[in-house]
Amino acid sequence: MRNGKGDSRRKGPKKDESESSSNARFIAGRNPVREQIEADSSRLEKLYLQKGATGSLLTYRKLASDHGIPVQIVPTGKLNSLVPGVNHQGVILVTSAVEYQDVDDMLAGVAATREELIEKKSIVVILDHIQDPYNLGAIIRSCVAAGAGGVIIPDRKAAPVTPATVKTSAGTINQIPIARVGNLLQVVDQMKERGYWIAGAEGTGETSMQEMDWDRPIGLVIGSEEKGMTRMMRKACDYLVKIPMRGPAESLNASVAAGILLFQASLARPE
Repeated sequence: MRNGKGDSRRKGPKKDESESSSNARFIAGRNPVREQIEADSSRLEKLYLQKGATGSLLTYRKLASDHGIPVQIVPTGKLNSLVPGVNHQGVILVTSAVEYQDVDDMLAGVAATREELIEKKSIVVILDHIQDPYNLGAIIRSCVAAGAGGVIIPDRKAAPVTPATVKTSAGTINQIPIARVGNLLQVVDQMKERGYWIAGAEGTGETSMQEMDWDRPIGLVIGSEEKGMTRMMRKACDYLVKIPMRGPAESLNASVAAGILLFQASLARPE
């Protein structure tokens, strides 16, 4: 859904020379770090802790040690260089790179057969060239909270997973399958063949979110912040769904729109 202004893409982080740029990534901030360690520590490689840490920050050293994660004490400048522009709060996790799933494997994991898909009425979110890694992280967090089966992103002209994405996702990044694909439209065609109905978020859509029949397998498309969905993606949608606006604002932030539609879908379905 179009977002207007104020969602300019932020620059990605510089890479730590001691870590492989292709095989490592960072989770920064106290809550995301704690949530990730407690949720799944199997792919965590190291914890960087700010030199001179006191009080509650020291508990992260014990938390990491209890989970078998090596701890390295470093100056604040080192932390700043790992995640420029991110409020790391004195603690950064190094974790193995995001393991993007093959899209066929992801869809098969959601439902192995058409019959199972219809019974489960799953939602998979398709991000049509989201540019801002913070929006990507927020959308992933909403997907996990709403019980979506997976997220599909393009491999070009779109935000990849960055430290900012991980931080904004609040540690949920590894709790949902993410597929990165070369052609979103081909994937949409595959999903239709499997039994999904494709619903695109569109401010001028003909179907309001309250009128939409969410009680079925849905591929929910969220367009880029500035331009919304591409013309071909819009044409490929079975439904163009709008969020009713009561005030003078013409549009919503992409991540906000995604969250609203995901929970509208969740509420509209039987438990």
